[in-house]
Amino acid sequence: MTTAVKNDRLKKRFEKWDVNGNGKIEKSDLEAEAGRIIKAFGEDPASPQARAVKDSFVAMYEYLAGKAGAGPNGALSEKQFTEVIEAQIFQEGDSGFDRVVRPTIAAIVGLCDTDGDGEVNQQEFAKWLAAIGVESSAVAPAFRAIDVNGNGKLTVDELVHAVRDYHLGKSDVPLLGK
Repeated sequence: MTTAVKNDRLKKRFEKWDVNGNGKIEKSDLEAEAGRIIKAFGEDPASPQARAVKDSFVAMYEYLAGKAGAGPNGALSEKQFTEVIEAQIFQEGDSGFDRVVRPTIAAIVGLCDTDGDGEVNQQEFAKWLAAIGVESSAVAPAFRAIDVNGNGKLTVDELVHAVRDYHLGKSDVPLLGK
């Protein structure tokens, strides 16, 4: 896949996270994204799992905003967002994804892992994808594509790699939603 695919997906990520549609991503936008996911799972917003999801989104925002020079309470334009994602995540490869993205994925796994085994089964994954607006018909093929070891469960590592490959344009597994 091309750089154009990667850039298009990053633009869509910006638009998805710009919850209030003002052309900037602010901390409140990522808090709203976390809240939407928490609500979709029917989780009490005060539960430890819900707090972990919200805290991970806030920490990711504060890290990226700080690196972009906007400060933890500033706002990121699309250009700033694109540049900071490119520098802090894409150019850093696995270490960038581990530092910036993994904590949020791990927190979401904690939220949707209803059987407490630290992994996500297909039913749990379906709830996750529904929470982010992915069509239900995409769940089974996406699950099979991400479950690289074929054990019927998704690990945090498998999910981080799937998100990385999707955003780098190496995979078409739908992970962005509406």
